[in-house]
Parts: sequence; structure tokens; C-alpha cells
Amino acid sequence: MKNILLVFLAIITFSQVKAQTEIFNTLLQNNVTEKGIVDYKSLKADEAKLDTYISYLEKTNPDNSWSTKKQKAFWINAYNAYTIKLILKNYPLNSIMDIKEGGKTAWKIPFAKVGGKTYTLDYIEHDILRKNLFDARIHVGVNCASGSCPKLGNTAFTEENIEATLEKLMKEFVNDSTRNKITNKKIQISSIFDWFKVDFTKEGTVIDYLNKYANTEISKKAKTSYLKYDWTLNGK
Repeated sequence: MKNILLVFLAIITFSQVKAQTEIFNTLLQNNVTEKGIVDYKSLKADEAKLDTYISYLEKTNPDNSWSTKKQKAFWINAYNAYTIKLILKNYPLNSIMDIKEGGKTAWKIPFAKVGGKTYTLDYIEHDILRKNLFDARIHVGVNCASGSCPKLGNTAFTEENIEATLEKLMKEFVNDSTRNKITNKKIQISSIFDWFKVDFTKEGTVIDYLNKYANTEISKKAKTSYLKYDWTLNGK
């Protein structure tokens, strides 16, 4: 009887996660272009649906009984949903860098509630995702709402799609000439590869990592420089 109850509860939890993630997925599909341009004005008019998803995040406590893929998908979605919420709270604005509360930047404001606890965006990214669920591709999953950021995907992450989606986003990011300029002998790349170099060099150099995704093979001796980061809002 106990085992039957546990199976039943697992089915209910799975159904709830799927249903709530679909709400966020629909919001992204309707308000984010294939190129990652966000229609914040439209999202503002539809904010009640985002709040429904956020209410689910507030009540849900992902734990080690979840697979790594499921946890990773949940936390990346949470990061992105709360980033969008923060933008909408301060909209209209030119840049996420303009947001300050109590002298704290957007990433250090404790406002993201998950499972009854309150987090900063920095904590979700660095202490949960990078530390406990490490994957260098996280950097194309979480979105900082800015022009130089890897584009915000218009599909919510799930346990089933996260591997393929992160691979797709990383390949698109590396080969996006507005964010990375790559030739065989010279590369001008996103500052993300400098700021988080430790994440991209666990199995080789940054060039080794880029060559996993780049359409152009980069020489190991290629001259490397980093592009200035554009913090302009990634909106219409």
C-alpha cells in the first residue's frame, strides 16, 4: 500500500511540474522570437500567467530525488522566470544594470522564492547551478536580459529536452557573429568565456571548448581577444 501511494504521489508531482512548466513555455513561445528578442510590453500585459508559474516555484522544493537533468531544468527556468519578473517590475528600462534596490544590483537582490526559501539570482547561478549541477552550457541557459547575452530560448527547459536544447543554444551562440567573431587564426569572443574561463577549461583550453561547436576550426595558436559586453535590454 505504501509503495502504491509513493508511485501515486510521484505521478501527481510529475504532472504538476509538466503542467506548470507548460505555462512558462507558452509565455516564452508567445513573447520571445527565434533570435531571442523579448517583447516585454506584451509580457507585462500577460504578467498574471508569469505570476502563476512563479507561485508554483515558490511552493516547489526540488531535491535529490529528482534527476540531475530535472533539477537543472527547474533551476534554469526559475532563474529566467525571476529575471523576467524583475525586468517587468522595473519596466520600461534601458538595461538590467539600471536596477538597484537597497544599493544591490539585480543579481544580488534577495527576491527569488523557491520552495519557501528566498534566493538571489547570483545564488541560483553560482551556488546551485555552477557548484552543485555543473555544466558549462548553463551559461547559454540562464539569461541576463542583455544584448550580448546568449539568446533567451523561446522554449522552457524540461528533463526531457535540456540536453538537446543546451547543445543547440551553445552551438548557436558560438557561431553567432554578433556575439563571437571566429576565424582560424583570430577570435574575438564573448567576455563570458573570460569571466567564466574556469568553467570552459576543465578539459582543455577555451579554444578546445569552442572547437566542439564552431563551424570554423580554430587554430590552437589563434590570437584571442574579448568583445565589449552590451548590457542593453534584449527587448524590442
